Amino acid sequence: MKSFAITIFFAFFAYNFSFGQDLVYRPKNPAFGGDTFNYQWLLSSAEAQNKFTDEDASGDDRSDLERFTENLNNQLLNQISRTLFNQQFGDGLTEGTFSFGTLFIEIFPSGEGLVINILDTSTGDQSQVIIPN
Repeated sequence: MKSFAITIFFAFFAYNFSFGQDLVYRPKNPAFGGDTFNYQWLLSSAEAQNKFTDEDASGDDRSDLERFTENLNNQLLNQISRTLFNQQFGDGLTEGTFSFGTLFIEIFPSGEGLVINILDTSTGDQSQVIIPN
């Protein structure tokens, strides 16, 4: 009986002086409320585990001559389009519909500003440019 009383005493003593704590969830990822200083660690960890490679980002294998030729072609096409634009529209954009090869251009004013709709009739691609008032 004495050992039972001592066991009860120690159990009661341990019960009174043992404390528990709340479990608190803390997210690691900054996208979900975690510490922003974890961002670089998570990014480097993800990149280290990534086994995929981007084949399109292999670099620019063109020579200086090829890059110069492409740049020159872009400048010439830009100058030609600017000349055609000035011949067609003069100093300002006028309302109406215009056709340049397979491009169909519609210009009209709206509440948002001057709207330019561009339609490529060969592919069906469309684009819209709005110039605010």
